[in-house]
Amino acid sequence: MLMEILAGASCGAAGLMAYGVRGRSARLFGASVWRGPDSRPSIALTFDDGPSESTPALLELLEQNGVRATFFQCGVNVRRLPEIARQVAAAGHEIGNHSHTHPRFWFRWRRFFQDELERAQAAIRETTGVAPRLFRAPDGTRWPGLGVAQEEQKLLGVMWTVIGRDWALPAERITRRLLGGARNGAILCLHDGCRVEPQPDVRRMLEAVRRLLPALQARGFGFETVSELLCPRN
Repeated sequence: MLMEILAGASCGAAGLMAYGVRGRSARLFGASVWRGPDSRPSIALTFDDGPSESTPALLELLEQNGVRATFFQCGVNVRRLPEIARQVAAAGHEIGNHSHTHPRFWFRWRRFFQDELERAQAAIRETTGVAPRLFRAPDGTRWPGLGVAQEEQKLLGVMWTVIGRDWALPAERITRRLLGGARNGAILCLHDGCRVEPQPDVRRMLEAVRRLLPALQARGFGFETVSELLCPRN
């Protein structure tokens, strides 16, 4: 009986840990959100891993459709492409922290998280003049100690309502996946880069965005940055 109780407790602890690490609504390892209020037909479109050489093409698409989005940027990419990072800010989009080097976050220690967030924060602030208030963990993976690093930088963690899997799926399936998860207050996740790789191929994402924006607008949805979605102006 004792062994059964211990085994059950072990499974319960493992399940709780797994939820804390990858659960989109988990807050065990730091303050986090995965959606906004459902009181109005607004959606936040977010892009991870940039800036990249293809980000200007995405900015043009967003401008053509009158959409402002939130870009979770990697510090290394900001340092590599400072002019493009500044273009994102100048276009009125929100910039969030996506770590400095986009490392794997599991089995790391607190000082590691502090260094990653601090270096990315500095790169974005020094390059664009913007001090991010939002953070998205690489691959959406949280770990014990990350919450302390977020608190030090005054960052709110942001997960997603639905992720497009645009690194693996064709544009049609990306679009269908995001449309299927679109609802009031949804936070949609796509990528305008690939970790910290130069010249990433994001053509599928761009085509999906080209299809997605008019489809969502036809359904009556508006677009806001994540901060606007969470704290609407009266």
